[in-house]
Amino acid sequence: MYLGIDVGGTKTLVASLDMHGAVQEQFRFPTPQNYAEFLTELSEHVAKLSTKDFKACAIGIPALIDRQHGIGKAFPHLKWHNVPIHADVEHIAKCPVVVENDAKLAGLSEAMLVKHQRKVLYVTISTGIGTAYIVDRQIDPELANNEGGHMLLEHQGVYQRWEDFASGGAIFRKYDKPLSDIDDDRSLRAIARNIAIGLIDLIAVLNPDIVVLGGSVGTHYDKYGDFLDEYLLRYDNPMIQLPEIKAAERPEQAVIFGCYDLARQVYG
Repeated sequence: MYLGIDVGGTKTLVASLDMHGAVQEQFRFPTPQNYAEFLTELSEHVAKLSTKDFKACAIGIPALIDRQHGIGKAFPHLKWHNVPIHADVEHIAKCPVVVENDAKLAGLSEAMLVKHQRKVLYVTISTGIGTAYIVDRQIDPELANNEGGHMLLEHQGVYQRWEDFASGGAIFRKYDKPLSDIDDDRSLRAIARNIAIGLIDLIAVLNPDIVVLGGSVGTHYDKYGDFLDEYLLRYDNPMIQLPEIKAAERPEQAVIFGCYDLARQVYG
């Protein structure tokens, strides 16, 4: 059995997965802003799992990671700084642990489902925007710390981070409701344009074979997908080959399945 832990800015998901990657049990709890409280909550929920003997554990965190020392350095949506999360989780799980950025794990999970394309760009659009670049079903080590959502782009005459005007959080701040409740074409066109502005830059630099959109905004790709294609074609030029773009197949549990995939890759 494997243990997967998906730490989000608002909630944490703990799950046990069998040797074939099927979820056997899972628990959710609100992610505390206090790191010590988080460890207490995590320990209590891991103890609730029927399985006590795990081959390995992977944990996805929304943070910049010092992988060599197992430290979560900076958490944009949590008040955690330089936390020794690898050692702490290993103490709780009592098995080998690997720590990775949550967007990278989600991208790995979705890349495992893609057929015939080597280079997968995964973009998760939720509270913020996270990116992952997967090559031959491996997280590209050269881009393991890339943060596409933090690209500075011109928007409304000033330079802003992409996620500050194109994320699910930005959509809610502008329209006072989530994308799931937005249906008018004018708003959906504006949302698609804001996504396209950053996406075309990532495509130009990374040249992926396919782009997978995840997160809460990716879940509703069918609402704005045609508008997104329209804007990407407007920005197209002969030096950029636009790849296929699709919605994530498992947007809500991509990180947990990515935990399984990475734990297997690292520990067998």
